[in-house]
Amino acid sequence: MRTAGAAARERAWTLAGPHAPGADGELIGIDIDATIVIAHSDKDQAAPTWKKTFGFHPMTVFADHGAGGGGEPLALLLRPGNAGSNTAADHITATRLALAQLPKQRRRQVLIRTDSGGGTHEFLTWLTRPGRRLSYSIGFPLTEQVQTAIQALPAHAWTPAYDAEGQVRPGAWVAELAGLARWEGWPKGMRLIVRKERPHPGAQLRFTDIDGHRFTCFVASTKRGQLADLELRHRRPARCEDRIRAAKDTGLRNLPLPDFTQNQIWTEIVALACELIAWMQMLALEGPARRYEPKRLRLRLFAVAARLVRGGRRLRLRVAASWPRAGQLVTAITRLQTFPAPT
Repeated sequence: MRTAGAAARERAWTLAGPHAPGADGELIGIDIDATIVIAHSDKDQAAPTWKKTFGFHPMTVFADHGAGGGGEPLALLLRPGNAGSNTAADHITATRLALAQLPKQRRRQVLIRTDSGGGTHEFLTWLTRPGRRLSYSIGFPLTEQVQTAIQALPAHAWTPAYDAEGQVRPGAWVAELAGLARWEGWPKGMRLIVRKERPHPGAQLRFTDIDGHRFTCFVASTKRGQLADLELRHRRPARCEDRIRAAKDTGLRNLPLPDFTQNQIWTEIVALACELIAWMQMLALEGPARRYEPKRLRLRLFAVAARLVRGGRRLRLRVAASWPRAGQLVTAITRLQTFPAPT
């Protein structure tokens, strides 16, 4: 299934042309995140989770289509419910599976992004192994040494941070902690960037907050670019939460089979369904429709009243003209029919 999916992905990206991820020469965002899948019965390898629930803790990897589109799953690695969020071996396995799904000419044109669960020595060492040429932007734990270094930063080291629209965000700043990688023996060339912001009114302060400000850190391999731009790029994995929600709406919310291996096959089928939706949106739709999630697609396009009519040795699809988005559906189907059949 994975081999067939990789071949279909390469063809879909070829047909998409300039709309395909990485077609403009930019790095393809590969977002890694784990999620909780609740089990309502004692299934094979279901276990208590860190959220005090019961079920599974799969590791997901999605390719980001950018601001103009959604994303597609590259790997759904099923794990027991008690699997750790910062297990380096699982991050490495998930990344290997994801890279194998990409077209060969794009496998070094990627940016690996994770939250602080991926900020481990083992995973960063694997990413920076000689000859691998993978860029990364990975969350980093706010250790005591990092907090001490933050407090030692001068006021002029902080620059304004950006919001999601790329505009200056009041009450938020970014700075770089130079030399920390050398102190702790982290990979050569790693940059540690910290974000400082005032919590919103009513927010409960954390024990890691300093002087009433909230701090988050990440490490990056990119040597150029403004700190605010790098920090904004690092926050893009928040879209991975949207992709996970879409996957759960497509069958990942509940694993229906008793055996662990059977449920792993189920997750592969879920990934295939998500891929078909993502490729359809990339090839046939445009504008906001490229970002529709499954629920909205079902409501606006998949549930259109229509009927198949045979006549004149042809099969026709007649869509109800009264449907508000009938024109959008017909345009999408017509566009898909223009693509040549695979040889």
